Parts: sequence; structure tokens; C-alpha cells
Amino acid sequence: VQTKKEETLPPSLSQNIPTFYFPRGCPKEKVNIDAVIAKIERTFSEFPNERATLEDMGKVAKACECPLYWKGPLFYCAGGERTGYVSVHKFVAMWRKILQTCYDDAAKFVHLLMNPGCNYLVQEDFIPFLQDVVNSHPGLSFLKEASEFHSRYITTVIQRIFYTVNRSWSGKITCNELRKSNFLQNVALLEEEADINQLTEYFSYEHFYVIYCKFWELDTDHDLYIDRKDLARHNDHAISTRMIERIFSGAVTRGRKAQKDGKISYADFVWFLISEEDKKTPTSIEYWFRCMDLDGDGALSMYELEYFYEEQCQKLDNMAIEPLPFEDCLCQMLDLVKPQCEGKITLHDLKRCKLTNVFFDTFFNIEKYLDHEQKDQFSVLRDGEGESQEISDWEKYAAEEYDLLVAEEAASDQWNDGYEAELNPADHQKANVLKYQMEKRPFFEMPSHLADVDLDEYDYEEDFE
Repeated sequence: VQTKKEETLPPSLSQNIPTFYFPRGCPKEKVNIDAVIAKIERTFSEFPNERATLEDMGKVAKACECPLYWKGPLFYCAGGERTGYVSVHKFVAMWRKILQTCYDDAAKFVHLLMNPGCNYLVQEDFIPFLQDVVNSHPGLSFLKEASEFHSRYITTVIQRIFYTVNRSWSGKITCNELRKSNFLQNVALLEEEADINQLTEYFSYEHFYVIYCKFWELDTDHDLYIDRKDLARHNDHAISTRMIERIFSGAVTRGRKAQKDGKISYADFVWFLISEEDKKTPTSIEYWFRCMDLDGDGALSMYELEYFYEEQCQKLDNMAIEPLPFEDCLCQMLDLVKPQCEGKITLHDLKRCKLTNVFFDTFFNIEKYLDHEQKDQFSVLRDGEGESQEISDWEKYAAEEYDLLVAEEAASDQWNDGYEAELNPADHQKANVLKYQMEKRPFFEMPSHLADVDLDEYDYEEDFE
């Protein structure tokens, strides 16, 4: 039998297909690179010996048509940390190469921060950039005297960046992920917003303070790791022990050494607390889905739901509250989620559902489950419809907790000093920072890579919105 020969396309046809893949951004019509370089050279001519220090880099960043807080990455990428300055020739050569190869802000930012030979960013890559923000942002000037808190704040911001931007859970932020996120818009806002607490998505000091205080309460020996018993005390034992076991199993944590010792780090706690207080974001839904998916098959079976619900029933019995039979609870949850395939709930089903917080709380958070039960059904549905809600559940929680911490601090000042101390929030932050300088110990360990969990088993759809 003669096999039919494959017909080869004439070369002219294949040449007509325009380029459609631009990993470093789509090239703009025409950028006058020489004009940009001339502007940079004029800026450098204002400095002694045409050398720019880190303090001078704000002007250079503006000459490069970059946001102000790119100044640190520009300085370090041109080798400034080795000598303490950057010469005009070295900087121009570096920036010309970037302009010729990177065509949008995401590609440029990744190039400035990444290690040579990489095309992605890992957690450590953000440290010099964030240290410069801490050193020079007016909203963080009170931290100058408390250098041991720099690394704690930086760790928190890095975790929040990866929590929101690294949609693949790979521990590596790509140009594409950065492009789809609002992180660079927030970096640009650092220049315009003197109050760092207004930047609630990544940089808010108040949010860091709430997270760190919550961790400090649980970390009784202050070794910056917590075990199962410590985490169980969170929110007065609201989280079920079966769920705590899953968190410590490695499904959502990283760092093999800590995991082996049965502990999780402060960095892991940042992910836990944000996920616990806002169960409607894509990362949070993935976080709790991974915990509930006991066999890792990418779907929640009725067996897995019953496994978690059993402990909720025991807790309700202990509180002298008659629990809803599992079959009735299951009917309610299936009505809530409306899964596409009968008998199993997928990640996609939960991302379509507007009331994922009600679903998750039903299976592992007794306090919030009872809160939902006490609300009338219409108010729960109204909450779920807040698709375009101005303030997220996390922001609401952080604002309330910060106010409580400030009130507690003011009360203790009043008790200790014997008179009423009136502090504005900025002074409070200073007072609180000094109060929590309890132990001067090195805090920041370079974040380790994600635990060896097979991430490919989970079908994470792209989040374009």
C-alpha cells in the first residue's frame, strides 16, 4: 500500500503569517531610543562626575519615563550596589539594551529585577526593590528607627504580591502574570499616595500590622514558626482540626524543613490569614479547594465533604446545637454551588459561585458557619451579589482589626501612664512598632521554594478579569 505523501505548503504562504506571540510585550510603532538616551545623559550631566547615587535615581527614573519607585531596580540592575553609584556609560548601555528587547512595563520590570539567565521573578528578587520603598517612602518614615521591622514588612508585602499575582502557584512570576495583574499600577501609585495605608492591595502598613499581631499572639515562643496547636487557637478554635491537619500537610504550604518539623512559617501564615478572612478571591478559593481535595483528583467528592462536615457536627453537639443532617446540608450546598457534573464539585464550579465563603465556612469554620445560619437567606444572597463591591472582605476585616488594636494600645497606655493618651494613627504606629520590638532577632529567612506538590493535577483556568 502506497502511503500518500504529505503536501508541503509553499513557503510564500507560511511567510504571510504575522508574528502574534510577544513574550516581552508588543513592539510599539517607533520609539526614538536615541532621544530617550539623550534625555538620560542630560540628567546624568547634573551629577558630579556624571555618576548617580541611589538618592539621585529618582531623577533618572523620570528621564527613563518610569514611575519613581523603579529607581531602586534601575540602580541595582546597572550594578550600583557594588560601588555605591552608577556611571552614565554603564547606565545608558543597560537601558538601551532594555529598550531594544523589552516593549512594555511588565517586561522591563521583570528584566530589572530578575537574576541573569531567568525570565521570571522569585521571591528574593523583590527584596532590594521593597527595601528602597521602606527607606524612601514618606508613609514609612517612622520605620527608620526600627530596622528589625523592615524585613517583617517586606516579607508580608512579598507574600501578598505572590498571593495575588502568581496565579500559577509556581513560585515564579512571569511577564504574562505581571501584565495581567494590577501590581505595576500600584507601584506607580506609591509616588502619588503619601499615605501608604491607602494602597490596601500590597503595601498597606496597617494590613501588615494586623497580620503580624495575629501571628505574634499565636507564636508564643516567638521563634517565628507556629505548630498545629498554635494555629488551632486562632479565632478561638474556630477552624476545625481536620482542616488544620490539611494546612500542615503541605497542600498549601512551602518549606520542607519547617513542614518536617510540623510547623509553618510567618510567610505561610500570611497566605492562611488572607484566605481565611476573604474566601471569594481566586487564590483563596484555590487555597481551600486544595485543602479539601484529600485525594488530589481535582474534584470534591461527597465523601470529602462528609469528612469535614463530621467534625462540624461534633462541635455543634458540644455546643448543644442540633446539627443539620449531612444529607440536608449536602442538598443546600449543591443548590448553592450548582455543580456542572453530578456528584462532584470542581474548582471551576466554586469560582462561578458567588457564595464560596458560605460553602467553605459550612465545612470547617464553626463561628462563621453559625453567623451565616443566623442571617436570613436574602441578606446572604445580597452579600453574594456584591460582585462590584468597593471593599473586599479582607479589607473590611483588616480595618476592623486595626481599629481594635489601636483601641487596645490606647487603653494600655492610659492604664500604664495614669492619664488619657491621645494618639493619632501615625503616632500609634510608631508606638506599636516600639512596643513590639520584643526580641531583636533576625527575622527574614530567604523564602524557600514551594513544597513538592504536583501543581499540574489542578486545573487552574486563566483569570483574565
